[in-house]
Amino acid sequence: MLNQKLQLNTSKLAIVGYGVLIGFLTGIVVSLFRLSIEKVLAYFQTLYLAVGRGELFSLGLIILLNAGCLIVVAWLLKQNPHISGSGIPQVEGVLTGEITDNWWATLWRKFTAGILAIGSGLMLGREGPSIQLGAAIGQGVAKYRHLSHNKAKSLIASGAAAGLSAAFNAPLAGVMFVLEEIYHSISPFVWVGAVTGATVSDFVSTVMFGQTPVLAVGNLTVFPVKLYGLLLVFGLMLGLFGYLYQRVLLASLSLYDKLPLPKYFYGVIPFILVLPVGLLWPHILGGGNGLILSLNNTPTSIKLLLGLLAVRFVFSMVSYGSGLPGGIFLPILTLGALSGTLIGNVFVTLNWMPTTYILNFVVIGMAGYFACIGKAPFTAIILVFEMVGSVTHILPLAFVSLVAYLVVDLLNGAPIYESLLARLLQQNQQNNASSKMTTLEIPVLAGSIMEDQQIRDLNLMPNSLITLVKRSDNLLIPKGDLVLRAGDIIYLRANQDVAQAIKRQLLATVVV
Repeated sequence: MLNQKLQLNTSKLAIVGYGVLIGFLTGIVVSLFRLSIEKVLAYFQTLYLAVGRGELFSLGLIILLNAGCLIVVAWLLKQNPHISGSGIPQVEGVLTGEITDNWWATLWRKFTAGILAIGSGLMLGREGPSIQLGAAIGQGVAKYRHLSHNKAKSLIASGAAAGLSAAFNAPLAGVMFVLEEIYHSISPFVWVGAVTGATVSDFVSTVMFGQTPVLAVGNLTVFPVKLYGLLLVFGLMLGLFGYLYQRVLLASLSLYDKLPLPKYFYGVIPFILVLPVGLLWPHILGGGNGLILSLNNTPTSIKLLLGLLAVRFVFSMVSYGSGLPGGIFLPILTLGALSGTLIGNVFVTLNWMPTTYILNFVVIGMAGYFACIGKAPFTAIILVFEMVGSVTHILPLAFVSLVAYLVVDLLNGAPIYESLLARLLQQNQQNNASSKMTTLEIPVLAGSIMEDQQIRDLNLMPNSLITLVKRSDNLLIPKGDLVLRAGDIIYLRANQDVAQAIKRQLLATVVV
């Protein structure tokens, strides 16, 4: 035993090395993207404020700039439709092999179009585009190294985690979002690369923007246990609001498709409608992080909060439904914060709680609203914890997130990004007559219909075949009598047009 040679396990060193490179590049690109949006948005808000002082020249300049932004963004969308929206469904599609994309074309077009669309004041978020930018960088590194698709997926996941990390200075949330919402699996090669990329990109972003949390709303008072009944009501209401958001967002996409305009030119509607919104309320333009920070310092009435909530809700739908490059992540957090402020003020008016706890409702509302809409509660909890920089609210935050999540689940609401991906793939299938084969990587989850089942007992759709089963670091031949265990990962070949249906079928939980 003493003479036995020491053997080093270097299997993950390459992933770490790639993660460092991808995290560094993503940190630079996303930080520049984030800084550019802030500068452009501040300039537009300055122009709107000047119009309010009677400077009509500024109004003409705003109209010209909006027209210029619209033309450039429409041209970029026409060149590459995959840069539309948040980009998160596209990243999921690339990971599953259902979408083929040119990483460089996506990278520079998304970067440019995102700055113009979000910076001009449209109520879109930077986080989705940041995730797509990071994923494109990961895909580019994989292509440069001539890696196979399976190996490239871990690099794409690293880039996606790094993108969210740099966008919000939230490395843990970046990793959790990739595992929970995008990759749907906790493969060691994926999470090691994701952690590395997210950490490095967060360091780069911190150097540029400082160590203050993105949404440092102030010190939170410990929420008393005796008032948790209010949190239950709050969670129920957020769940209903979240379900409404899902339904209206998907409906807005369908409404835009009925317009007699080319798809890449749908943005003309939000670019026109942003003008009156900017003239009346220039400070509420953009993703909404500035508005969230102002909720702690600006006294607001219930009527004003209702107005702000309505305007932000409607214009978020108008902005995102048009397909312009921009996400819903930050707008969802903003709507959650406004909902929390509104409901908190109602509770105070009814003498059900003191005003000192309204700030808690702002923070808890962000997590609960995102948890139920994205159906990613772990990501919501970690994200808000990192963005706010306070640990005193974690228990009530988790409680409300769980309640809101269960409400949407009971109403059969699907994760919003999964619904958007399904819609995107359906459109692609209509445009492409031929169906291609793809490889799905599906985890065997505890409580799913696959757990403790023999492969021969799985009721798979026609033209689909399990080609490999991975258990820890071992590769197993998928014989008919092989019993699947929680934690296994199966690799399945199927037609692209039924891939998502198969994935939903196998990830479904057993009804007790």
